[in-house]
Amino acid sequence: MSTQAAPAADASPSPWPAVAGAVALLTVIISLLLTAFAWPSVRSSVRDVPIAVAGPAPAVKQLTAVLDRRLPDGFDVTEVAGTTAAERLIRDREVYGAIDLSSGTPQVITASAASAAVAQTLNSIATGLDQGTGTAVAARDLVPLPADDPRGAGLAAGALPLVMGGLLAAVLLTRLVRGTVRRVTGAFAFAVTGGLAVAAILQFWLGSLNGSYWANSGAIALTIAATSLSILGLESLLGYAGLGLGAATMMLIGNPLSGTATAPEMLPGWSGALGQLLPPGAGGRLLRSTAFFDGHGATHSAAVLGTWLTLGLMLSLAGGLRARSTATVADTAARPATHAPHLTTPGP
Repeated sequence: MSTQAAPAADASPSPWPAVAGAVALLTVIISLLLTAFAWPSVRSSVRDVPIAVAGPAPAVKQLTAVLDRRLPDGFDVTEVAGTTAAERLIRDREVYGAIDLSSGTPQVITASAASAAVAQTLNSIATGLDQGTGTAVAARDLVPLPADDPRGAGLAAGALPLVMGGLLAAVLLTRLVRGTVRRVTGAFAFAVTGGLAVAAILQFWLGSLNGSYWANSGAIALTIAATSLSILGLESLLGYAGLGLGAATMMLIGNPLSGTATAPEMLPGWSGALGQLLPPGAGGRLLRSTAFFDGHGATHSAAVLGTWLTLGLMLSLAGGLRARSTATVADTAARPATHAPHLTTPGP
């Protein structure tokens, strides 16, 4: 006579303290998520944003004093002699914009491709100067965003999918692929194909990017590779704890602090500088450089991404070697002891 398993309904329910613990954990998680994503946006403001002011020294000092009164500690001003020097600093990504007093008519020079938020702030200053002096202040966008995406929405929205792509690559390769070399190869291959696909969507379909398609694809591929390999490396060394640590670092710290939607200098306190040391922030800045500035200002971002990629490779190799050593020891211990054969003397 066959016996049937007891129905699941007969299992004793969880104790109430376990329910309370689950509710408390969920509350902590949703609070952390809200803090991670809302805090940088709510506390964003203009802080030490680098700009240039061109013109005679007395006029520059007077304008700098006006800026300090209107936005205390808002700008880090670099004084230059004329328009050409100011434009060079903008194209080299050393400043976000400039106020030019060197000619007869004051003008505000922006670069919305570097940051639409900073460009908007500088344009509002131009309006204020109009009202304060009675002299018309011209506004000129030296490095504009593409006409198909004048607000830079595609570039800002693309930051999260890049992080998610790197994270999902690490998770799927961990679950579906065995062997360190094969996992690393899979991560590199996905970075290449993902970079080509994402750049094609942003540049040819949505019209959010300018510049060389191949350079943009390379920037995106490097970002994906740095993200996925660093998480793979942590997982290979620490197991699921490493996977969680890598995911939390990229999703809860790196993505909100990337400054891709505004500018790193507009984030509160030290958070913008921290974000530029993580793959999401470095990747966003690198992509802006390749898409709109002919690669100017890309050195630091490329170095950060290369460091994370190298670290991920080293951790993956270390985890693979440790797993191989553990497997060898276990296999040796599992084998039965072998004894030397007994020599028998043949009988007479």
